[in-house]
Amino acid sequence: MNITERIGAAPMSGYQWLIVALCTFMNCLDGFDVMAVAFTGPSVTEEFGLNGSEFGLLVSVGLIGMALGSMLLAPFADLIGRRPLILISLVLGTIGMFGAAMAPSATVMGVFRLVTGLGVGGILASSNVMTSEFSNAKNRGLAIGVFTAGYGIGATVASVVAKATVGGDWRIVFYAGGFATLLALIVIALLLPESTAYLAQRRPQGALERINRTLARMGKDSVSWADLDDTASAQESAGNTRSGWLKQLLTPTLLLWAVFITIMFGFYFVNSWTPTLLVEDGLSESAAVTAGMAISIGGTVGSVLYGVAARLRTPRTVLIGFSLLAAATMVVFILSTSILWLGFGIGVLVGALINGCIAGAYTVGPPLYPAQLRSVGMGWALGMGRIGAILSPTIAGMLNDAGASATQLYVGAAVVVALCAIALVGLRRHDPDSRPAVAEPEAA
Repeated sequence: MNITERIGAAPMSGYQWLIVALCTFMNCLDGFDVMAVAFTGPSVTEEFGLNGSEFGLLVSVGLIGMALGSMLLAPFADLIGRRPLILISLVLGTIGMFGAAMAPSATVMGVFRLVTGLGVGGILASSNVMTSEFSNAKNRGLAIGVFTAGYGIGATVASVVAKATVGGDWRIVFYAGGFATLLALIVIALLLPESTAYLAQRRPQGALERINRTLARMGKDSVSWADLDDTASAQESAGNTRSGWLKQLLTPTLLLWAVFITIMFGFYFVNSWTPTLLVEDGLSESAAVTAGMAISIGGTVGSVLYGVAARLRTPRTVLIGFSLLAAATMVVFILSTSILWLGFGIGVLVGALINGCIAGAYTVGPPLYPAQLRSVGMGWALGMGRIGAILSPTIAGMLNDAGASATQLYVGAAVVVALCAIALVGLRRHDPDSRPAVAEPEAA
């Protein structure tokens, strides 16, 4: 049994939940980053004289950076370690946030948005894997749900800061993001250990001591070099762990990509365009930020609700329900915003459901791949999902310039989210391991 399997079979310790909390804190930066642009959209558009397409491009350039960070920076985690890559990515995020706050033009701001995206992409790719590796089998779905909830927490904080600065200087929001990222850099440098799976595989200097120190903090038995050698031999004898995997798993891989693309399309549309569209639809900027805040608040609990539900029903089935309900509530939300209290309540549901869909995609994906291919499979799925994230605000901007109403845009995005359910139905025969976690035996 390798280290990852040993961790997966044992009860979760407080130290493991601390690592999940640290990864969740880093995911908060993603939520803050995306919503910082969304909530300051009207002010940024006015100051720089942007039209809808130009603002959509400003949003998308950060998402392009995230895609590049996920696909280009993440592979270095297998070379230098996940912890060093996370620290480098946090440095990039700090520079990008402060640079955007001081940008004299939309072009300069776009450059720093790209830098921020690179950092966030590197952080997400590594922190998601860390969350999974340090969680046991029973609580992995819940841990990923908690991790995903970090986005909603960060988005909510961004909305609070943005609401406090309505009518003032929008740059304060980005300064706040810069200081938060700098704080994360310090905290992670002090508290986050290196992945035990990475140490066991790459064996840098002092690897065994670092592995056993981390295992001791988790309350697990230590390992020896012989244990690591046995694991390496077993993995080597497993055969073609790298070559030909895409061809062998082509159908489930394409379906999983479709799941990520459709979910991220709707997710980033809702989170990026809602305040701007509601202002154009006649709401005050303060009311629009309040409605957007409702979506962020819902997002803080939606992914955890998904994790709880996935302990009771098949995760894939739960995700089908979440995606269809998210699509329906998106339509109801945009039709109800004229009544602020009703729009706020439904907005909470939209945020909860669409954020739960993201947690669901992270949970449903890994069982489709053999253990030795999960990082590769999920890394590409996350990168492909960014296509939907990039296209969403850009297409919305183009349609907005062409005269599409907020209601029409929301209905269109809802249809895309509903298409996720079709892909999930197709995944049924490829998904033997996606089922409710069984109770684990108590430690002696």
